[in-house]
Amino acid sequence: MQPILSAAHMAEVDRLTSEQYGIPGLLLMENAAVGATLAIEERFGPVQRARVFCGKGNNGGDGAAVARQLWMRGAQVEVLLFGKRETARGDARVNFDIVAQLAQGSSRIRLLEVSNEAEFAAVLANSSYRFNLYIDALFGTGLGRGLEGMFVRVVEHINSARQYIPVCALDLPSGLAADLPHPVGVHVVADLTVTFTAPKIANVLPPAGQVNGALRVVDIGSPKSLVRATPSHRAALFRLTSEGVGAYLERARRMPDAHKGHVGHVLLIAGSRGKTGAAALAGEGVMRAGAGLLTIACPASAQALLVSQCLPEAMTLGLEDDGRGQLTADGIGAAFTAANQHTVCAVGPGLGASAATRRLAQRIVKEGKAPTVLDADALNCLSPWQSGHGTPERPIILTPHPGEMARLLGVSVNDILVDRLGAARRLATAYHLFVVLKGYYSLVATPEGDIYVNPTGNAGMATGGSGDALTGILAGLLAQTPHLPLEATLAAVYLHGQAGDLANAALGERALVASDILRYLPQAFKACAPAD
Repeated sequence: MQPILSAAHMAEVDRLTSEQYGIPGLLLMENAAVGATLAIEERFGPVQRARVFCGKGNNGGDGAAVARQLWMRGAQVEVLLFGKRETARGDARVNFDIVAQLAQGSSRIRLLEVSNEAEFAAVLANSSYRFNLYIDALFGTGLGRGLEGMFVRVVEHINSARQYIPVCALDLPSGLAADLPHPVGVHVVADLTVTFTAPKIANVLPPAGQVNGALRVVDIGSPKSLVRATPSHRAALFRLTSEGVGAYLERARRMPDAHKGHVGHVLLIAGSRGKTGAAALAGEGVMRAGAGLLTIACPASAQALLVSQCLPEAMTLGLEDDGRGQLTADGIGAAFTAANQHTVCAVGPGLGASAATRRLAQRIVKEGKAPTVLDADALNCLSPWQSGHGTPERPIILTPHPGEMARLLGVSVNDILVDRLGAARRLATAYHLFVVLKGYYSLVATPEGDIYVNPTGNAGMATGGSGDALTGILAGLLAQTPHLPLEATLAAVYLHGQAGDLANAALGERALVASDILRYLPQAFKACAPAD
């Protein structure tokens, strides 16, 4: 998985790369420029004419180095330096000086210094070039406040020109604060962002992450050990990757002599009158994820309908009810006994939120022994969360959407949306839980406080049953690797989103339904683990 770094951690990585490993900053800047240029050409094709907007700091130095790389490849390049070259320092000054020297001997590259709005307006008015690429190198990870003065006008121009000139941002779009998921003011909207060494919060988390366009991370030579941790910082935020999920799937691969008992038996307590479809979707998710056996337990009065809806591979268990769908004490006891006889227990989809369901959910959490996945009505029955703690031997995984998360914590939905990272981490660490906070860029929080951000998924998945499918996929993977609860959870979230992306590509967002996610799940497995 890919660490997401704070601005302070990133600055320390750069400093220690030079101090401890002898790699000069100028070489890191050159590596960044080469990687960014290759990413630009991969995304946009050969560049004929580029305008590079540079601040005086290291982000601007990156821009000047990229300008030189494009010039070396035959492009016509104009570098706009917002400030005076003689006031620039360090490696950035070196690269500005190189561009200035090249401009003396070549008509294909030039450096223009811009000190105020009037000079910028004059540059635009007198320009004779028809650019096919804008590069934003105004501000990098050091920006902590909103843009002011001339830079507001510059960003407005970049954004207005974007309708016919694509924009590439270096490190992150100018106007974003690296450590904040929310824009702090006017900001560049990019088609491509090339960030260096590791993504930052503003590259990934919405809404700031939405203005990055396609995100490309370029390795510029800093040691991986520093990216994971420095003396002052430890990576605690990560981005899920196909490679990471593929590595888990390889570990979970079946042995040639495996039989169905080797790959887990899931008990899914789900469904009720009028909601058996949720149980059927979750059940199919269990089986499509690769579990060996599945039993779906539901009120006896709903069992016949469930049998007609679920996969023929599934077994069912009728729980005694009162004839109106409410579980009796014997039904609750039978469900609890069964929960402890299976590899994994998943509770919630379509179960209803009756008093009997509440008693069952509370007993499973407090007294159960099997790894447990809780979703939907199970979460509502357990809100606000005071039910118990997970343990390394018996992990408990919650999969709330923001409304359910708000009820679990006893706060408003807006409180959750304003600080999704904090909310997920607070619940996970307080009760030693794994928490999957669903939504755009779903989050997975661990009992230790680490958080993983999922980049897959799309708005077409905002449809009834999508969460039920995730519950089933998660339970199915966990049943195969109950000793790897985090890895199973991360893989389930990523694959669920990727299956949705594949369905979206084939069917479009509007027509996508939850069963389509399950239909494309095999392709998602193949994409992450071709030999699967």
